[in-house]
Amino acid sequence: MAGVVHFALSSGTALAANTGPVQAANPAALTKTDQAFVEDLEHRTFQWFWDMANPKNGLVPDRSPLPNGAASIASVGFGLTAYGIGAERGYVTRDQAIDRTLTTLRFLINLPQNDKASGASGYKGFFYHFLDPNTGLRVADWSELSSVDTTLLMGGVLFAQSYYDQDNAKEKEIRDIADRLYRRIDWTWMKAHGPWLSMGWSPPNNFITTDWKGYNEGLIIYLLAIASPTHPLPADTWKTWTATYDGQWGDFQGHQLLNFAPMFGHQYSESWIDFRGIQDDFNRKHNDDYFQNGREAVYAQRAYAQANPGDWKDYGENIWGLTACDGPGDAHQDYNGKPRHYLAYSARGAGRDYILDDGTIAPTAAGGSIAFAPEIALPALEEMRKRYGGRIYNQYGFLDSFNPSFKDKNDYWVDGQQLGIDQGPILLMLENWRSGFVWDVMKKNPYLRDGLERAGFQGGWLSEKTASSRSDRPL
Repeated sequence: MAGVVHFALSSGTALAANTGPVQAANPAALTKTDQAFVEDLEHRTFQWFWDMANPKNGLVPDRSPLPNGAASIASVGFGLTAYGIGAERGYVTRDQAIDRTLTTLRFLINLPQNDKASGASGYKGFFYHFLDPNTGLRVADWSELSSVDTTLLMGGVLFAQSYYDQDNAKEKEIRDIADRLYRRIDWTWMKAHGPWLSMGWSPPNNFITTDWKGYNEGLIIYLLAIASPTHPLPADTWKTWTATYDGQWGDFQGHQLLNFAPMFGHQYSESWIDFRGIQDDFNRKHNDDYFQNGREAVYAQRAYAQANPGDWKDYGENIWGLTACDGPGDAHQDYNGKPRHYLAYSARGAGRDYILDDGTIAPTAAGGSIAFAPEIALPALEEMRKRYGGRIYNQYGFLDSFNPSFKDKNDYWVDGQQLGIDQGPILLMLENWRSGFVWDVMKKNPYLRDGLERAGFQGGWLSEKTASSRSDRPL
C-alpha cells in the first residue's frame, strides 16, 4: 500500500509517559467547563442509541444516517446497556428503559433460528452480524453468523439481566428472556478447529477459517463461553488461549504491553468487565492486569502520534486515535509533497503487532479509552471538539472519523456517519469512568463471575462478596 504507514515496528522515537495509578482527571475534580463537556458528550452519544433504534423491535443500526441500512447485533448489545445508563442519568425514565429493553428482548427471543441461508436471524443461539432492521432476519448472504457480535449482544443482555432486578412482572420478564438468550448459545458447536472458537459461520456448513487466538477483544467471548451453564467450553480453554499471547507481549513506543494495534481490542471487553486488580495466570506472570494493559496501550498510541512517523497533519499530544473506522476510501492523493494511499473502512492501529495509518483519526479511540487514561483522553476529546468544531461533532456527539490530511473538495475529509460499535465504547467507558456503573452492574452477574473464576482470575473485587442480581433462574 504505497503511501500508507503499514509496518511491523515503529521507527519513531519512543516517548515515555507516567502510566502509574490513575490520579488525574478525577470526574469529581473537573472544572465546570470540563464537566459540561463530559455531560454533553455522554448525553448526545446516548441519544444516538435511543433515537436510532427501531422503536417497534429495538434493533439498532450498524450506522446512521444510512436509509435502509442493516441493523447490527453488536450495536443492539451496546444499546441495551445504553438504556440503563440513560435511566441512571435521567435521560429517560426507568420505565422507558424497561419498555425499550423488553421490546428488544421479546423480539430477539422470538426470531427464527435455523441453518437455512435465508429466513432466519441466526443458528445455535448465535445471531447473524447484520439483520434486516424491520424483520430481524439475515440481511444478505454476505452476513455471517458472528461469534464476537453475538457476544457483544450478550454483554447488553446480561447487563439487562442484572440491572433490572426489581420484583415486578416486567423486570422479571427481562431477566427470564435474558437468561434464555444466553443459555441457548451452543459455544461448543462454534469450536470448528480444535480448542478454538471460530470467528463465524455461514450456511450450509462453512465455518470461517480464522479462529479466536491471541490477545484481542476475545476476552469477553471466551469468558462467556467458559461460563455457559448449558454448552460450556472447558475451563482450561483460557490457559490454552492466553498461551498464544506471547508473541504480542513487548515494547511499543516505550511501553511494555500486550499489543493489539487498534484500540477497540482493548475497549470492547472492558466496556462491560472491570479488570482492575484482578489477574489471570498471564497477568500474574507479567505483574499486570488487563486494565493496566489498556492504559499502556492508550499512552503508546499517543506517543506514536507525537512521534508521527507517517508525517500526517495535526498529529500530536492531543490529536491522536487509531482504531477500526471509516476512511476517505481507496484513493491516492499527495500530502506534504508525498504520494499517499488512503483507505476505506479499515482496522487502523498502532502497536508492536502492526501499524496501519493513513492519517484518519477516530474519536472513539480516545473516547472509548477515557476510563483507562482520562488525564490524556479527555484533553484529546476536548481539543478535537475545539479545533474541528461542528464539522466532527453533531447532535449525536463525534462523527465516526476524520482525516485532516485528505483534501475533500475544499476542506479536509470528515465521515458523515456514526457507527454503533464506535459510539458504544464512548458511552459505556465515559460512564465507567464517571461512576463505575456498568462495571458495578456486571459484577452482580453470576455468569460473568463464574467465567472469570473458572478462567483463573483472582484478587480485587472477585475476593469480595458481591450480591448477585435476582435472576429467577437455577444457578
